[in-house]
Amino acid sequence: MNLTSTDQLGNTVQIEFPPKRIVSLVPSQTEFLFDIGLNDEIVGVTRFCIHPAEKVKDKTKIGGTKKFNIERIKSLNPDLIIGNKEENYETGITELSKHFPVWISDIFTLNDALAMMRELGRIAGKQDAAHSLANTIESQFCTLADNFAKDRSKRNCAYFIWRKPYMVAASNTFIDHMLHAAGFSNVFSGEKRYPEINSGTLQSLSPDFIFLSSEPYSFSERHFEEFQAFAPNAKVILVDGEMFSWYGSRLRYAPEYFKNLRKLLDKTL
Repeated sequence: MNLTSTDQLGNTVQIEFPPKRIVSLVPSQTEFLFDIGLNDEIVGVTRFCIHPAEKVKDKTKIGGTKKFNIERIKSLNPDLIIGNKEENYETGITELSKHFPVWISDIFTLNDALAMMRELGRIAGKQDAAHSLANTIESQFCTLADNFAKDRSKRNCAYFIWRKPYMVAASNTFIDHMLHAAGFSNVFSGEKRYPEINSGTLQSLSPDFIFLSSEPYSFSERHFEEFQAFAPNAKVILVDGEMFSWYGSRLRYAPEYFKNLRKLLDKTL
């Protein structure tokens, strides 16, 4: 039977239900698909799809998120391809859409992520598992918000995603939404998306904390001194980028991570 779905770009997608050959182009969504009980149905993933490690290792790798191998995807003959507007490249998605059903997510907020999970569960034939997981995550974030409501203080931060050039996560990003959920105020909220910034701008904004993310650039402690020189009064911290930017089932670990991060950083003030 055929099933109709509207993806998060507003595109109508006709899917043979239930899909038996799925290609996932996004790491966080790949993990979610496995976590709701799909396994044999997933035939292709990107080389950045690292969770769950024991399951993705045996799947065909179709390249990266920004440069996937279209011919290899075609050889897998998928009946559903799942991607994301930001993480995948438009021309590749357009080409794949000529041959296969392609469902694209567009994630800015927690509600966007939850809606994605519920709809992918529906079209993949795993609706109950998807709704259960999404409901658990939603409940966890509600509890987190209630806890932080008792502490109205906001800690200012700058969240770095890249070096050379220096790039930060600003407004209109999922990372920014997660920063607020974690009880932080983004000093670059006046900027859009992922702007390049310089040391002078960072120093003038005087953040309490500088977050160096583990991805997409692999920051480490060797970069602490470099950033400390830009903002001597800030505390430089390595943070788990997956907790702030993965919008699939890994979100179930984020509230506890955020709570512990706040406790740790509050001790430094």
